[in-house]
Amino acid sequence: MTATIFQTLIGIFAYFLIIIAVGLWYARRSNSNMDEYFLGNRGLGPWVAAMSAEASDMSGWLLMGLPGVAYFTGSNEAFWTAMGLAIGTWLNWHFVAKRLRVYSQIADNAITLPEFFSKRFHDKKHILMTIAAITILVFFSIYVGSQFVTFGKFFGFVFNAENYYVAMVIFGAVVVLVYTLIGGFMAVCMTDLIQSVLIFCALIAVLTCGFVFSGGFSGVSERLSDFPRFLDIFGIATPTLQDGKQIITNGVPQFGAGANYSLLNIVSCMTWGLGYFGMPQVLIRFMAITKSSKIRQSKYIAVIWCLISLFAAVAIGLVGRAYMPGKLNDASAAENIFIYMTVDFFSPLLAGVVLSGILAASMSSSDSYLIAASSSLANDIFKPFFKNASEVAVMWVARIAIILVTIFGIIVALSGNNSIFRIVSYAWAGLGAAFGPLVLFSLFWKRTTLPAAVAGMLSGGLIVIVWKNFISKLGGTFAVYELLPAFIISALVIFVVSLCTKVTNPAIEREFEIAAKEKLD
Repeated sequence: MTATIFQTLIGIFAYFLIIIAVGLWYARRSNSNMDEYFLGNRGLGPWVAAMSAEASDMSGWLLMGLPGVAYFTGSNEAFWTAMGLAIGTWLNWHFVAKRLRVYSQIADNAITLPEFFSKRFHDKKHILMTIAAITILVFFSIYVGSQFVTFGKFFGFVFNAENYYVAMVIFGAVVVLVYTLIGGFMAVCMTDLIQSVLIFCALIAVLTCGFVFSGGFSGVSERLSDFPRFLDIFGIATPTLQDGKQIITNGVPQFGAGANYSLLNIVSCMTWGLGYFGMPQVLIRFMAITKSSKIRQSKYIAVIWCLISLFAAVAIGLVGRAYMPGKLNDASAAENIFIYMTVDFFSPLLAGVVLSGILAASMSSSDSYLIAASSSLANDIFKPFFKNASEVAVMWVARIAIILVTIFGIIVALSGNNSIFRIVSYAWAGLGAAFGPLVLFSLFWKRTTLPAAVAGMLSGGLIVIVWKNFISKLGGTFAVYELLPAFIISALVIFVVSLCTKVTNPAIEREFEIAAKEKLD
């Protein structure tokens, strides 16, 4: 091990120790009862709620996947995806956050999203809650795998050896497992707060240095103008490939003439924003905030953080192509551009601290996915079917679930699909389509019925799978991001089935009216 690598690792492992210490600090409090372990006893302040929500949402995709897309094919896909996510963030905080915070408490103090659905519709047989919990388990397990891919890529680069990929995937997974297992929801949220600050600072530091070392705005623009349609948000750069790798001639990457980026492509990218309405790791923060009156402050914090971070990540990919144009020659390798720039710009010890931003992004997401998946299995599947189970038993089931999801995530990470962007997009679509329309109808349409909720959730999740694996292969219009058709179909199913069925319990409508009034107040 060289002195440079050793110094870099000091910075990284110092970060690891801080995160584990936070988990240990919250261990006693979090293990006191189920409400504390799964929801922090609804005690999140506005800063913690906002920053932990955004950090858990963005994942390693923000520092690797998104810059990688911008680096490889230019500004278009990355820009429109970031735009959709920024708009979706604002809409979610503005319209959903306060209503869900109020309604989840009115609905018999629901502490998970599946439990809220079940209590919102008075589902005595727990059909809706079980389906929702299984959906979370499936797609969050895939999501966790995408974060473990980040660990493997990251440490493989630091050690300069691909042979370390498997070991580092497992190592990163174990660290996240430890502090999530012992600290519960509050440990996850507080570590996410720390990690959100680190992510933000890392993005700004690397972007600023990138502009300085590339000759500022004019230098970057001049260099990228040599690549056809690279900066055109209505066009897409087309790398010239040979055996799946971009051809590099004398250090210069080769591009074709580029292509138009159609309205369908733009809509497809911006559709990512729809996913926010169904993201349990974000929605649970709305439910956990201490008072609904604090949500307005949280909204501004979250949206500002999101806007700056997203567009800084896109800019890093573009500046990275100007700074080292021929360094990375395929889409998967391009996701390492943030790492290469950091190592070039900073001393080894400081680089270790900045690079911890990647780990922060991945860990802040994977810990949230683990706690959400475990609460779904323990609180929403195990507890309803074993009514006499003690809180201690339920919490032990949750811990076992965390371990199992971690193992499955490791398997996904080692499966051979190394594109973080593509793995995330699939899981994001599944959760967004299964839960997004149902969340909106549950909160804003009194007439929504239990059969419609079940049908809408099932149709959304299934359409994502079918569209992704079969229909999208037809090409043309059918190549649209699977979240869009699945979201629309799920919404239509909920609407039509609700009209064909009735709300059978008057208490459901009374609770809805109370929640609506509280929202207005």
